[in-house]
Amino acid sequence: MNHRYDLIIIGSGVIGSAIARELSRYRLKTAVLERNPDLFGETSARNSGVLHAGFNNETGSKMARFCVEGNRLFDQIAAELDVPFKRTGKLIVGFTSDDYEQLLALKERGEKNGAPGFEMIDRERMKQLAPAVEGNFALFSGSTGILSPFQYNLGLAENAAKNGVSFFFSHPVTAAKHEGTLWQLTAGGEQFEARWVVNAAGLWADKISDLLGIPGYTIYPCRGEYFLLDPRIGPLLPLPAYPVPNYKTGGLGIHLTPTVDGNVMVGPSNEYIDERDNYASTQQVMDMLIADGSRIFPHLRREYFIRNFSGIRPKLSGKEKGGYHDFVIERRDDLAPHVVNLVGIESPGLTAALPIAREVIRLIREIEPLEENPYFDPIRRRIPTFHDKTPEQQAELIRQNPDYGEIICRCETITKAEVLAALRSPLPAHTMTGIKYRCRTMMGRCQGGYCQTRIADLLMEETGLTREELQYSKEGSWLFTGRVHG
Repeated sequence: MNHRYDLIIIGSGVIGSAIARELSRYRLKTAVLERNPDLFGETSARNSGVLHAGFNNETGSKMARFCVEGNRLFDQIAAELDVPFKRTGKLIVGFTSDDYEQLLALKERGEKNGAPGFEMIDRERMKQLAPAVEGNFALFSGSTGILSPFQYNLGLAENAAKNGVSFFFSHPVTAAKHEGTLWQLTAGGEQFEARWVVNAAGLWADKISDLLGIPGYTIYPCRGEYFLLDPRIGPLLPLPAYPVPNYKTGGLGIHLTPTVDGNVMVGPSNEYIDERDNYASTQQVMDMLIADGSRIFPHLRREYFIRNFSGIRPKLSGKEKGGYHDFVIERRDDLAPHVVNLVGIESPGLTAALPIAREVIRLIREIEPLEENPYFDPIRRRIPTFHDKTPEQQAELIRQNPDYGEIICRCETITKAEVLAALRSPLPAHTMTGIKYRCRTMMGRCQGGYCQTRIADLLMEETGLTREELQYSKEGSWLFTGRVHG
């Protein structure tokens, strides 16, 4: 079957989904090709979930401009897409006179970049904001926030689908050629045609750039490892706390970050690796996270640790060059007509996703007018969650939908109604982690020890998948080879 579209986006991470959502404002037949079997396959599901202010990025760079703009726009987009979000502020903590001078430089750069709300504070004020954080002084960044990266990616993608965008999962792009006025792509063994192609392939963006005829880019995978802490420690850290960044190592230091769901994350580390899919967690780095994190947050006892994981940043510069390279967002008509090429979209890509999407549209409109879609609806709503309701509200939810009366995930108090919503959404889950990231099952203290088998049953019932077809996350992550005897 030959699929023909006006525009094809390669990649359904937060950048690709933001582009899809913003393009659905126009009368375009748009598709998204994704190599993984669901959303959340790579970087967009494995990060700190921070809405950055923009002081860590070089003045005049795309990173700085789009980060500051994305921060400013986020209250509106979070409201439209029902994304959990808190504008908490952030502390960058110092101890020495050298630290103080560096914090003043960060403040100055943030203000030059146009970010608001910076203040140098003493220890007393710091303790008022975060009593458990240690340091002699800090730079307070008032516009920083925390958000659910899962719900942001999902909200953008679901809203795009609601407005007519088609998503094709398990469709890695393996070939591309331009003939006449059309791009012909091979993906997942099928043929696709489009007048425009947008490369938003993240960790694989250099490979896709090569396929499209724009050579010269190399992604340097940089792994960051994390600890996830039990919500019992959450009240001790009401806002993110970072050390003074160490630019010599290409990292910003070990972060302590609360999540919108009450956990605390410790990390990431900063390690260049050879593989783009090596999500290992290593004992040496885990020990380092505890030691470095304890310097500013001396409450990192192992009794609070419930999980460790890692993410990989798609850097365009290696360690020997300091790790810094600005976003590449380009149109190279001489090499690849009607292509918008995005490479090296790393942090602060989550914060900058919406302005990046609008920059892609600007580049398209430079050579082609776009007609607005009069039926575009910017609103997406999640199914009501159960765990955060009063007993009276919970009783009303159960009265309206009896599936709210069955708890699937005890740790997080996630109900059957919420799991079924993840399986029946505009972009339904097809993997175990697809359900996990949509409704937070398997994210509690037991990490799925209680609920995983129940979720597997519901997934098979709703999708018709057999035990042998059931996957945990990526292609080939089979859960069973046959019937399981209990």
